[in-house]
Amino acid sequence: MHIKYKPLDQLIFDNHFIQNLPADKETKNYRRQVTSACYSYVKPAEVSNPRLVAYASDVAKLLDLNTKTCESQQFTDIFVGNELLPNMKPYAMCYGGHQFGNWAGQLGDGRAINLGEIRNHANQHWTLQLKGAGPTPYSRSADGLAVLRSSLREFLCSEAMHHLGVPTTRALSLILTGEHVTRDMFYDGNAKAEQGAVVCRVAPSFVRFGNFQLLSARNEFGLLRKLVDTTIRHDFPHLLSDNQALDKTLYIKWFNDICHKTADMIIHWQRVGFVHGVMNTDNMSILGLTIDYGPYGWLDNYDPEWTPNTTDASHRRYRYGQQPQIALWNLLQLANALYPLIEDDKPFQQALNTYNQYFEKSWEAMMAKKLGLQEFITDNDEALVSELLEILAAEETDMTIFYRQLALINADSEQNDTELLAPLRVAWYQWDTLSAAYLTRVVTWLREYCQRLQQDNRPHSEKCQAMNKANPKYILRNYLSQQAIDKAEQGDFSMVTELLALIRHPYDEQPEQQHYATKRPDWAKHKAGCSMLSCSS
Repeated sequence: MHIKYKPLDQLIFDNHFIQNLPADKETKNYRRQVTSACYSYVKPAEVSNPRLVAYASDVAKLLDLNTKTCESQQFTDIFVGNELLPNMKPYAMCYGGHQFGNWAGQLGDGRAINLGEIRNHANQHWTLQLKGAGPTPYSRSADGLAVLRSSLREFLCSEAMHHLGVPTTRALSLILTGEHVTRDMFYDGNAKAEQGAVVCRVAPSFVRFGNFQLLSARNEFGLLRKLVDTTIRHDFPHLLSDNQALDKTLYIKWFNDICHKTADMIIHWQRVGFVHGVMNTDNMSILGLTIDYGPYGWLDNYDPEWTPNTTDASHRRYRYGQQPQIALWNLLQLANALYPLIEDDKPFQQALNTYNQYFEKSWEAMMAKKLGLQEFITDNDEALVSELLEILAAEETDMTIFYRQLALINADSEQNDTELLAPLRVAWYQWDTLSAAYLTRVVTWLREYCQRLQQDNRPHSEKCQAMNKANPKYILRNYLSQQAIDKAEQGDFSMVTELLALIRHPYDEQPEQQHYATKRPDWAKHKAGCSMLSCSS
C-alpha cells in the first residue's frame, strides 16, 4: 500500500477516549485523589534543550510520518512536550491497581501524558503517549520525569519485542531534555543527577486492568459500565455483531477475549525468555500488550526462579516461571472489578478455567515449535520437555543460544556422543566444569529427541527453518542495553542506532552481527543494570 506521508499539523486526531468519557473537573495540575472521572487534562512540562537521540522509522510510518519530518526540530519539540499541535488534547489516565499483591488504591499516569489519539492512512487508531514529560495529578510524591538510562531501555525493548512477535506497545522516539533529574537507582541513599529523557510510546490503547479496578473499588458502577462499553466499542469491535446489545452476555464474551489475549502475551514472554519484573495489575494491558518497561530483563541462563527486580528480590513474586500464574491472578482481580456488572461469579470462573486450558494447549504448541515438532503429542512430549527444562536449569545454560543451536541437530545422521554435543557446547557458561553424569543426561535426552524427530519424518532443512522462526538468534540482552546506556551517557548514540537495526531482524543470521549473539560476559553477571534493576526511573 502506498503511504501518503503527512506533515505533523495534518495528522488526524479523533481523541475518542476523552470524547466518550468524563474528565476530571479540576484543571489545575497538583497531586490529588480524582473521582468520578477517567482522566485529567494536563500539559507536558517544557524543557530547555531537547535533542533527538533516535526514532523508530517503522513506527513513524504507522503514523504517516516520513524521515524528513522525524528529523525536523518540530518533531523533537512535539515529542518532548514543548509544542502541541492544534488538535492535541493531552491528558493523564486515572486508574488503580494491585502492587505486589496488595491493593494500592489510586495510581494513575504519574509520569505518562497522552498527547492525543490519531487515525492513520489505514484507519488504524494510535494513541501517542509521552513518558517522562512532567508531573500529573497522579504523580504522588514523584516528579513525573524520567532519565536516559530507563528511557533508552524502554525505547529499545518496545521495538525488540515487536520484532520478536511479542504483543507490545511501540516506541516512536527517544529525546533528551537537556536537563538533569536526580535519581537513587537502588534506593540505597546514593542519589545522583542523571540526564533527563522522554520516550514517545505508541499503542492502540493504554487502558489497563487498573482503570476498571479503581472505578469498581469506589462503587462508581455507572462510570464503570460506561468505560466497559466504550472499550468494547472501540477496541473490541470484532465482538459486536449487528444490533448486538452491550449486556452481561457480551461482557463475559469480552472478558474471555481478554483472558485469551493475556495468555497469548505470556506465552510469547516464556518463548523468548522475557521477564517483565513488575506484573502489577496497573501494568496489565486490556489488549494483552506488554506495557510499562521498567525493571524487566531477559534470561541469559535458563532459571525459572529469576527476576530482574530488586524490589522483588526476597519473594520473587514476578519471577520468570511464575508469570503465567500471576497473569491468572491479575485476571481474577479484573473479574472481581467487573462482577458488579454481572452479579454472577460462575461465568467468570468458567473464563478463568478456560484461561488455564487455553494456556496449557498454547504452551504445548509453542514448545513443539521451539523443538521443531509438527505438533505436541502429550503422551510422548510431556516427559521429553519436562526433562529438557530440568537439564537447562541444572547448569548455567544460555536459553537463547541452546534453542537456536538445537536446530543444527540432525536426527538422520549417525553421531557419537561428542559429535552430538558439539553444536550445543557454546550454550553452557561453564562447559569445562560439567560433570560426566550431567553430560550423559544431556546425551540421553538428545538421543530421545532425535528419535522423536524421526517419528515426525520431517526433512532436516524444513525443521531447521521452522525452529529458527520460533527461536530468535538475537535478543536485547541486559548487558547490551547497559553498554548502549554507558555510551549514550557520554554522548555516543552509535550503539543505540546499531541495536535498533539489529533487533529489527532477530531471527535472521546477520553474520556481521555475530558478536551480539554470544553469551553474557562474566563481568555482566552481577553488574548493576545487567542483572538486577529497580523501579527507579
